[in-house]
Amino acid sequence: MRFGISAGWVSVAICGAVAGHAMAADGAVMYRCPGNDYNNTLSPKDAKDKGCKTIEGAPITIIQSPKPRPATAGSSASAGPAASRIDPAEQRARDSDAKRILEAELKREEDRLAAMKAEYNNGEPERLGNEKNFQKYMDRVGEMKAAIIRKESDIVAIKRELTKP
Repeated sequence: MRFGISAGWVSVAICGAVAGHAMAADGAVMYRCPGNDYNNTLSPKDAKDKGCKTIEGAPITIIQSPKPRPATAGSSASAGPAASRIDPAEQRARDSDAKRILEAELKREEDRLAAMKAEYNNGEPERLGNEKNFQKYMDRVGEMKAAIIRKESDIVAIKRELTKP
């Protein structure tokens, strides 16, 4: 019996090896330069001149972060914290407006909750004309209950916001 390798398979193997070698020569050499600068486009001479070291065998993922903007003379950094101060009287007016708005919202939400509870009727709301199927009715009752729970949670959050100094 004679075992042989076809010429086609040999040429595929040789082409694959040559392509792999070409890739290794083109970009597989990664250099780590001072300042954590990673580069694979330097020539060995340039890398040596810059003081870069070769990294082999480990894939590297580089994530670029935006560079911080330098502070300009007209920026808020030079203006100081005094520029962002608000007049105490104006701040009190804003606070009272915010409190008045929250109280109005609380009243509106409590009224809506009362209406929702009346419609819910302790878990037995009136059936609608399109709810001949009992499951449809039960789905609507479940949605009503969930909406009431959400509304109660919203009211608690508004009350908590009102108690903040």
